[in-house]
Amino acid sequence: MYVVKPFSRLAASRRPYFHLTLGLALACVVVGCSKDDPATGAAAPGAPAAQAVAPPQPAVSAEVAAMGADQLRESASTALREQRLYAPAGNNAMEYYLALRDKQPNDPAVASALTDLQPYALIATEQSLGREDFVEAQRLYALMEKTDPQAPALPRLKTSIAAAQQAVAQRAVDEKTRTEEEAKRLADLEKQRAAQQQQEQQRAAAQLAQQQAAAPPPAPAAPDAAAQAAQREAAQREADRRAAEQRAAQQTAAAAAPPPAAPAASASGDLRPISMPQPRYPAAALRARQSGQVQVEFTVAPDGSVSAARVVSAQPDRVFDREAVAAVKRWRFQPVDSPVTTRRTIAFNPGN
Repeated sequence: MYVVKPFSRLAASRRPYFHLTLGLALACVVVGCSKDDPATGAAAPGAPAAQAVAPPQPAVSAEVAAMGADQLRESASTALREQRLYAPAGNNAMEYYLALRDKQPNDPAVASALTDLQPYALIATEQSLGREDFVEAQRLYALMEKTDPQAPALPRLKTSIAAAQQAVAQRAVDEKTRTEEEAKRLADLEKQRAAQQQQEQQRAAAQLAQQQAAAPPPAPAAPDAAAQAAQREAAQREADRRAAEQRAAQQTAAAAAPPPAAPAASASGDLRPISMPQPRYPAAALRARQSGQVQVEFTVAPDGSVSAARVVSAQPDRVFDREAVAAVKRWRFQPVDSPVTTRRTIAFNPGN
């Protein structure tokens, strides 16, 4: 869930240097960090099953926690300038700020920085789940949980991680079962084919013996004609046998052939945001300290722009709808192969 707070309350608590650094980082943070950083790269084949049983690591590494306050502040500023907002592990702005908050819990600049970084960690967590990179998803979840244990997105993320891990494990079990069943089916089919061929040969041999026993002795005057007839008959039986074997082989190959793969479809989990400006908080709702949320369905065009947006549900009705839709229409994503329709929930919270 994308949480929005009034701009005026957030801006008052932020230091100018942080805005300048974070502003430079936002242009390619989602693309650059998720594509180039080994900590957030795509998982190797077979990795999800191993990740599903890996124990979660602490949000802040021991090396970062042991650093001094001045060193943490300088390292955090450097990480922001270099666009290391939440990765790699042990060398990113969120970990430095969390360690600094443990040492200086009343520093408003640190609290403001963590608040601004939280949405980008949420996006990265969802992208890691889409890649089935559960180790990275759990690490990012730990960063978010330490930043704000009451964040509204945490229960949903925790459930999604557990469900995705279970789905990967079940998929591995299903695949193993299918492989074993297919091997057994092919073995049974081969046994049936061999048994059928044996029966056909036995019948053919008995038929041949009967024909030979019932056939009159060849006339001495025409030995060549009888031999030719026998050869033709033997050739016909051989042709029939080969045709039967060929039909059995074709049936075996058709049964063993895998079904055609369905064409891959774009999913909302593949969308990579470039710009997601916050919606304006309605003045009347802010004065009344009214909160709520709006679920918006929108379509991302191939060039990454939002081509259509509509409200699916809102609580309360018609209070935040217009601002939510207006903000979503300004969002930009990386270009996609074909239009993608997805949904996002935007929460409005006036703060304390």
